[in-house]
Amino acid sequence: MNEQKEQKTYRARDTRQGDIILRTPLRKTIFIAGLVGFVLLALLLTFL
Repeated sequence: MNEQKEQKTYRARDTRQGDIILRTPLRKTIFIAGLVGFVLLALLLTFL
């Protein structure tokens, strides 16, 4: 049970700035709906 997992190393240049990949219309719709829902929730909580 002493298995060592080989860890991959990444350069800092390659790991910063993640990309949001929305390849299908369904994924785009879900992403936008999530953003809108978050903003509406924040507004709702602000005015309550």
